[in-house]
Amino acid sequence: MSKPFSNFLKNYSNILLLLGGMLTGSIAGILLGNRVESIKPIGDIFLNLLFTAVVPLVFFAISSAIANIDRSQNFGKTIITMFLVFVGTVLVAAILTILGSLVFPVHQEIAGGSGIFTDNGPHKNIGEQLTQLLTAGDFFELLSRKNMLALIIFSVLTGFAVLHSGEKGKAFHDFLNAGNEVMKNLLILIMKIAPIGLGVYFAYQVGTLGPQLFGTYARALGLFHGVGIFYFIIFFSLYAFIAGGTKAVKRYWKNNVIPSATALGTCSSIATIPANLDAAKKMGIPAYIRNIVVPLGAPLHKDGSSISSIIKIVTVFAMFHKPLTGVDTIMIALGITIIVSIVEGGIPNGGYIGELLVISAYGFPPEALPAVMILGTLVDPLATLLNATGDTVAAMLVTRIMEGRKWVDEEIV
Repeated sequence: MSKPFSNFLKNYSNILLLLGGMLTGSIAGILLGNRVESIKPIGDIFLNLLFTAVVPLVFFAISSAIANIDRSQNFGKTIITMFLVFVGTVLVAAILTILGSLVFPVHQEIAGGSGIFTDNGPHKNIGEQLTQLLTAGDFFELLSRKNMLALIIFSVLTGFAVLHSGEKGKAFHDFLNAGNEVMKNLLILIMKIAPIGLGVYFAYQVGTLGPQLFGTYARALGLFHGVGIFYFIIFFSLYAFIAGGTKAVKRYWKNNVIPSATALGTCSSIATIPANLDAAKKMGIPAYIRNIVVPLGAPLHKDGSSISSIIKIVTVFAMFHKPLTGVDTIMIALGITIIVSIVEGGIPNGGYIGELLVISAYGFPPEALPAVMILGTLVDPLATLLNATGDTVAAMLVTRIMEGRKWVDEEIV
């Protein structure tokens, strides 16, 4: 077996196994029809394991990350500018996807007057929604997957509390780090049965819902890849132009080939960091900027995840035959997108955390989760490409703000 092929299998083994499970499940669903309902409990077991693991995982991952911040480091204007650029591009990607979904709505593939699933949940005004999303009435309620955003906020506050406790809080600090390692490995173990769990759920959906489901997935995937490729070519060029004119655009694309190939070859933003750092140097981005923006961008800046997050929301709304309209609905979607972009980078299979947040924020039942998990698997390669290669163009924008418009004319060293 050649080394490139073995590397491909190593980097994409999880995706290939998931696709294999989904393909097997699809065939079983087509052949067995409604009889696949008898194996649905296997999929339910997988989802229940995932649900029970995700709450402690999110708490330990976020709180330990905050607690480990080195307070002696002062990133100053660079770090503030970087985060503004990160959030700005993530929101641009999300808004573009929402507009794309209005032009090419996923629900056009769903016939009839009702969606694939039904939703009889209560409808609340924006004030009640925000209260329920941001807080929990009692501590034990934080342990429910239905209060994911409240849990995230509590985890951030806990991390800062540990940070300010200094030496007196060291024992709790060590507990958070240890818990983070244990829960990450627990999720890795659970995800080993994901091909079976998702395969069974895909068999159930295909067997009970039929070709209607494939139409929804096909249109969602078409929308994602259309928006993603458009964003990659047009908006990355636009960002580079804003950063330094046509010279910056040429310099960006000339040096973006290797990072793009690395992102697709490894399916990992983290693994693309060395290629991005080398490319950023050749683009003329100063060391003090590229050495901060590129490494932090890998876990924190994810334009591809922003696009996929909106696609998942659009798809699950279509499956429940609910319109993705209203200021409160759109604002929640944008908020979820920002959180997903930040949270999922530090957690193995972190995209599933965002998918759980989507389900809990809008009050959809657990049956909606496999649909968005399957979409997350199918869009992963292009999402990784956008996540990884967006870091260097973000560094260009940071350089434009920090160094002025003439940075691109300076000699590259």
